[in-house]
Amino acid sequence: MTKVLLAGLLIAWPLLGQNPPAQNPPSQTPPAQAQPQNPPALEQPKMEEPGTAPDEPQPAAPKKNDTPAIKTAKKTTEAEGKVVEEIIARVNNDIITRSELDKAKAEDADAAREQCSGRCTPEQLQVAVEDAQKFALRDLIDQSLLAQRGKDMDINVQPDVVKQLDQIRQQNKLKDLDELEKAVTAQGINWEDFQNNIKNRLLTQEVIRREVGSHINISNEEQKKYYQDHLKDFERPEEVALSAIEIKTEGKKESEIPELKAKAQKLHDRINDGEDFSELAKRFSDGATAQQGGYLGVYKRGELSKELEDIVFKMKKNEITDVIETKQGFLILKVLERYEEGQQPFDKVQNEIQDRLYSEKMEPALREYLKTLREQSYVVIKPGYQEMAGGGNSEIQEVSATPETTKTKKPHKKYLLFGKTT
Repeated sequence: MTKVLLAGLLIAWPLLGQNPPAQNPPSQTPPAQAQPQNPPALEQPKMEEPGTAPDEPQPAAPKKNDTPAIKTAKKTTEAEGKVVEEIIARVNNDIITRSELDKAKAEDADAAREQCSGRCTPEQLQVAVEDAQKFALRDLIDQSLLAQRGKDMDINVQPDVVKQLDQIRQQNKLKDLDELEKAVTAQGINWEDFQNNIKNRLLTQEVIRREVGSHINISNEEQKKYYQDHLKDFERPEEVALSAIEIKTEGKKESEIPELKAKAQKLHDRINDGEDFSELAKRFSDGATAQQGGYLGVYKRGELSKELEDIVFKMKKNEITDVIETKQGFLILKVLERYEEGQQPFDKVQNEIQDRLYSEKMEPALREYLKTLREQSYVVIKPGYQEMAGGGNSEIQEVSATPETTKTKKPHKKYLLFGKTT
């Protein structure tokens, strides 16, 4: 399940109540297209709920497509009325509880269902869910090791945490961070945990970048060899890669439409004045792919409405459309890349090749790095969970609850501790 871990570490943080696209696209060059994609349809033309951007090789990762995991307890003692948690793993001074594992497995199952949607038989879906959940505990342990390593390296990600929170606030159209906190807690999520999960995710990203990604080198000769060895992968029909800024008018009063149109036009003018399209999309677009800089996907002729097709297939790379009025609102499209029909030249697909080679090298390098972290750490696993955890230094033996309970962060929560090791 290394690929599960690799899939999402650099994914934009899920918004409240939303499941965002699975991967972040690059700001200018669309990601690899060796595998078929299903870009969101833009019909007649209308504002769609765009689908996911194509897969992009990015390092590692906490769990996907859900709000940050909260350390909630599941069991309560009748006599004391206190929450009791079952500890199933220790990672140095951190613990992993059964409820955290259950949540992680549920998230993995949801991700497998989303990826399989419309493409799998019930039997294939069942296999996909089981495969996704197989090493859920191992992934939680890896995440803990990476976050701890980031703290040991004195990596400061607090400014990025604040920036991430503000992006979530903007995406959810909230006035300030106080409103965001209220929205988070209204969903039953602890605000401190919400922030800490973002912090740990950013820490793990930075650790991987410094400790693993910085040591991966891809020479120009490697890229050219890959291109020559995979020429058929780069034979394509005429295509365009698109990003969008969407200002939706659905559900708005008629009196509000002129103001929304003026907002779209102002954004168009700011782009023409040199501001970054993807950053403006993240901040102001109402589209589902806003946090991916508005990236929609790659479209062949016939996959867009005739009106949109006639516009974008005449445009050059990095050009933007005028503000387009649709039934759902106002749309600004940017052509990220143009692919003429036939064999694509090396310089047109070089970034894509770099991504593929980076992904191929990152997976084994990251797994080796995580193996080293485990060997240098104290990792103990409760009996029965070894296979799911990917192994540990020793097993945990169950004993009665001890005064170690006082070491937990929240005084109202009590854990079933397993202190002796074999």
